[in-house]
Amino acid sequence: MSLVRVPNGLARAAVRFRPASFVGTFVALLLAAAIVSACGILLETGLRASVPADRYAKAPVVVTADQWAPLKVGRGEEAYDAGARVPDTARLPESLVRKAATAPGAATVIGDVGFPVHHGSTPLMAHGWDSAVLTGTRLLTGTAPRAGEAVVPAGTTHRAAAEGGRTGAEVRTGDTLTLDTPEGPKDFRVAGTADTGPGGGAGTVWFADREAVRLSGHPGRVDAIAVLATPGTSTDTLADQVRAAVGHSAGARVHTGDGRGAAEDPRLAEAREILIGLGGSFGGVATMVAVFTAAGTVALSVGQRGREFAMLRAIGTTPGQLRRAIATEALLVAPLAGALGCLPGTALAHWWFGQLQDRGALPEAVVLHVSWLPLAIATATTMLTALGAGHVAARRPSRTKPGLALAQSTVEPPPFGWIRTPLGVAALVGGMILAGVAGASSGENAANAALGVVSLFMLAVGLLGPLIARVCAEVAGLPLRVAGAAGSLAAANSRTNSRRLASAITPIVLAMAFASTLVFMHTSEDRVIAHQQRDAVTADHIVGAPAGLASDATERAAATPGVSTAVGLLRTSVLVAGDPGGDRMLQNTPAQGVIGTGEELARVQDLDVRAGSLTGLRPGTVAIDTTLAGSTGLTTGDRLDLRLPDGTQATPEIVAVYGRGLGTALVTLPAADLRTHVTSPCATEVLVRATPAAARALTALGTVTDPSEYAAAQQRDRALNAWANSVMAAVLGGFAAIAAVNTLVMTVLDRRRELAVLRLVGTTRRQVMGMIRWEALIVTLAGAGLGTVIALITLNPMMKGLTGEPPYIPPVLYGSFIAVIIGLGLAAAMIPARAVLRAAAARP
Repeated sequence: MSLVRVPNGLARAAVRFRPASFVGTFVALLLAAAIVSACGILLETGLRASVPADRYAKAPVVVTADQWAPLKVGRGEEAYDAGARVPDTARLPESLVRKAATAPGAATVIGDVGFPVHHGSTPLMAHGWDSAVLTGTRLLTGTAPRAGEAVVPAGTTHRAAAEGGRTGAEVRTGDTLTLDTPEGPKDFRVAGTADTGPGGGAGTVWFADREAVRLSGHPGRVDAIAVLATPGTSTDTLADQVRAAVGHSAGARVHTGDGRGAAEDPRLAEAREILIGLGGSFGGVATMVAVFTAAGTVALSVGQRGREFAMLRAIGTTPGQLRRAIATEALLVAPLAGALGCLPGTALAHWWFGQLQDRGALPEAVVLHVSWLPLAIATATTMLTALGAGHVAARRPSRTKPGLALAQSTVEPPPFGWIRTPLGVAALVGGMILAGVAGASSGENAANAALGVVSLFMLAVGLLGPLIARVCAEVAGLPLRVAGAAGSLAAANSRTNSRRLASAITPIVLAMAFASTLVFMHTSEDRVIAHQQRDAVTADHIVGAPAGLASDATERAAATPGVSTAVGLLRTSVLVAGDPGGDRMLQNTPAQGVIGTGEELARVQDLDVRAGSLTGLRPGTVAIDTTLAGSTGLTTGDRLDLRLPDGTQATPEIVAVYGRGLGTALVTLPAADLRTHVTSPCATEVLVRATPAAARALTALGTVTDPSEYAAAQQRDRALNAWANSVMAAVLGGFAAIAAVNTLVMTVLDRRRELAVLRLVGTTRRQVMGMIRWEALIVTLAGAGLGTVIALITLNPMMKGLTGEPPYIPPVLYGSFIAVIIGLGLAAAMIPARAVLRAAAARP
């Protein structure tokens, strides 16, 4: 492209005398900038997200275990880490506390543990007493705790009638308090009461440090090591000394500054993944769609002025002057559109971020970062898009010989090109091949391949747009020939103006394909999960509690009169290594730990066992879902390579393969194998077979629900994923829909001369409006149909891999999609057409 120095008079005149075309271009570029800037802001926030240290604010240096479970794949230079973040918390050996204490400059070294306990039905957090210095906690009465003792917050009251009949009375030093710990219910003497201080937390209880480690359920291990410095020791110096003292044993990681906040709040890592996923993965797709759509609009704007360019060539304008004029026009529109587009983009990012925080997906301490970088990238992207699309669109008129320019400007260019057609065919073939690969894969591999399928097909639609539009026009023209004069005119216009038709069809295909894929992926998963939950839970009642059940809830439920079977389930996640023959990587997988035997589990859960038997479920064994068995290539008798919730590697033997894991859990194993690898080893819920009378007695353990209420609660827990998919579909589909409307308006307004000529030769106003209506229907139905086909090709292998069943498309929801597309298309075509005809009638 020729170098553009300053806007010339030709470009300024084009903008002034052809405002409709440039307004359409401006709108397309503005929307593209809004999408790119919003996703860029979320991506930058995810990369820079941090939370200030709270509990460890007074400790300049904190040591934790590496929360990343590594998995080395490949050999030599091709080796890479396919690991993942541990689902729970990886912990350090208690022996490292002594090593850290040997570091020069370390004044106080505290091995910190935190674990949940219950005082009656009240949840508390327990810590070792030495950590009280971190939060400013001080004794009000009594002394520091020793073995068998506890310090409680001032104002704590007795909760249970069994405690001497003093329910509601304030706890005093010397009283005996029953606390339910991960090691079971135990009685403790109250050594004192404490003022929790600004960072202590109102619901905190303290034990002697050694006893806290023993009671935590992770004997011999601590959550973190907090190091306080001697006077005059800088943080960097202390960190280096501690790092040298602890070495690399147990994967120890030394944190300072905001890294301490990340170490104490594991939700920060999840927040980063969400934001980077939205800004990076979704943002990449959204940017591709936005750029493609905006480029098509710019190309349409240039193509609409083919006669003007032909006249300029006929009077001697050189190809370089023509290209410079088009580039200058882009520079007159694109920078302003990009800069203004950053405003709604920033507003969208703020709204999106706030909604995620309101739904608990992001910690409150994380703040949205809005810097110049994503805004500059968005503006630059719109400028490059406008310049690139303008340059490509200007190639034909600038290369045309002056003597042939006017003649060729009246002829529709062929629907294929020497560059775009081979590339489009390659993308189409690649999409078909990848669809076959996705269909032969399973689990996450199928889902990942399916995302590539939709991207390749969308690229093919963009490149082969004129050819596809010509085919659609030919197919639609057959029935339209018998629809009267209006239908015949619409069919003829569609056949002879396939490029104009393609510019309107492409964004509709984008909107339909992506929105359908995102929305119907959730409806398909939700339907399968709901059916599996309904069929899997055969228990009469489910006992649960928002703050967690007591450590002996399963045993107490089993001892309740009228209960024949009680099985506790500990809900967590494990990391499973994928298929060694495919994309081997650690994947976060839902798991349930069974408190009870496999025979008892079969009485309260019908997992639809396909191979093996649950009777063999005992420590060192595991049962897995069929989708997981397919993705790993394993079956009964094989060893499953997994990482327990804290990252500990295990290889249990597979004793059963079942078919209802999506409604329950993909991995089922004895809770005994999980007990020391989770923060709380207590049952998340207890499934019971019992008489109706027993249900009333079970309310003493927690909230009692029946299977239908339980399934409804599980569905509410999936609401965040449904909302996230709906928002992404609305953002991307809404952008593409607006772009389609914008394109339709541009094409209709550009046809003033054509519509006026039709009226002059005797075509009635009704026939002209009928022609516009039929053309709009061709565009919307063709776009919706192609988008549906792409969505189905994408969803079929994806859902087969994830659920084992075909996609589910609710008819009413799909019908609403079609109705919205048709309604927008008709409105975008009919309203400007009426305005054009009205103006033509006023000025014959």
